[in-house]
Amino acid sequence: MRHYDAAVFDLDGTLVDNIPWHLQAWVEMGRKLGADITPERFEREFSGRRNEEIFPAVAGRPLDPSELSLLAAEKEARYRALYAPHLRLLEGADALLQRLSDRAVACAIASAAPADNRAFVLGGLQLHHRFAAVVGAEAVQRGKPHPDLFLAAASAVDIPPARCLAFEDAVLGVQAARAAGMDVVALTTTTSAAALTEAGARWTAPHFAALPAEVFARLGL
Repeated sequence: MRHYDAAVFDLDGTLVDNIPWHLQAWVEMGRKLGADITPERFEREFSGRRNEEIFPAVAGRPLDPSELSLLAAEKEARYRALYAPHLRLLEGADALLQRLSDRAVACAIASAAPADNRAFVLGGLQLHHRFAAVVGAEAVQRGKPHPDLFLAAASAVDIPPARCLAFEDAVLGVQAARAAGMDVVALTTTTSAAALTEAGARWTAPHFAALPAEVFARLGL
């Protein structure tokens, strides 16, 4: 019954439930730039986008590359400091990754997270060996909801997008994976199951230990 030969994971809010600490850092940066960032606004407008897309929208003006780089570095360093004491995988993620490895299902990450943030999570949790490819914001021109990240991840593991199953937590991420031609499992860490289903998710679950049996079957697990 196996339908998928690869699993493509978002990182923030999916493999790790770190969005509250990202939001806290964004709220602080928003205040610095004179903007009000609420969790609802972040989910609606920014989740899954690259910093290069988010900061000008928050500031309400174009930013030159040097200012953008400084702001992004400050925000991400603040997030890492806030989240470091809480760093851990979402429930059931480790067991799923082991089962995928045992059955030779290729695994990749498609994340708009900057390189330092990816290294912080993947290194801190010793996950590098779990993934055949890690595709980040620097590899594409457009963040989610555009399909670029997911298409690049599928290409990196040499599996057609239709044979990849995406794991996401955000509406824009679900839309991106669907635009890439992938079925999506959405984790409800940040967004309601109803909203994720409306965005195009085929299945939803609160964490990986609660995935529907059909998901495991279609992955050949």
